[in-house]
Amino acid sequence: MGQNSDRRARILLINPNSNGATTAMMVAIAKSAATDGFDVVGATATRASSMIVTPDALEAAAPEVEEIARAHQASCGGIIVAAFGDPGLAGIKGAMKLPAAGIGESSMLEAAQDGRSFGVATTTPLLKSKIDALPDALGLRSRYTGTRFADGDPQELMRDPARLRAALAGAAEACIAQDGAEAVIIGGGPLGEAARELQPMFTVPIIAPIPSAVARIIRLITARAGN
Repeated sequence: MGQNSDRRARILLINPNSNGATTAMMVAIAKSAATDGFDVVGATATRASSMIVTPDALEAAAPEVEEIARAHQASCGGIIVAAFGDPGLAGIKGAMKLPAAGIGESSMLEAAQDGRSFGVATTTPLLKSKIDALPDALGLRSRYTGTRFADGDPQELMRDPARLRAALAGAAEACIAQDGAEAVIIGGGPLGEAARELQPMFTVPIIAPIPSAVARIIRLITARAGN
């Protein structure tokens, strides 16, 4: 029983980007968001690029994410897919009984609570069509005000945290002032630290996807344990 309990309390965070430092950062954020009794461990893709910035790369990441989930399913109670387009999530949900959540779906569901309209601020303009597809899949199209993109090359911004934060702040402000968003999601797992730093700059909710996914997966695991 002790081993079963330990397994249920372990959350696997899969980073579809092949960057171990990003995985460590996201796991640290997830651990800080997890409630007592839950732990988070990370797994990093090896075949993807270090930062997914194109639709082809996002789609190509899905099979490996599913492989990682299958390899770890006996040792965890739930899985988080930690890239904003949720690559591999549908396959995991379809093939496994294990609770699974993506940071994209989780953050949009949180942002839309209480009937709020919401937008996305992020760094990857080539992924616009993939981001736009998420609210459609979740039945949230009427609440979605669109995505605004930070000025600058995504990978260069990641190398300069202060510039990244400022560029994302500009995109978030456009979501609010120009699009009427009542909440703004910072769209991307690698943007997790910037998301936490931006909230004090705004009066509307700034949604950080990793804590959203942690809260959602814990609810799913707890609900399953209660059945």
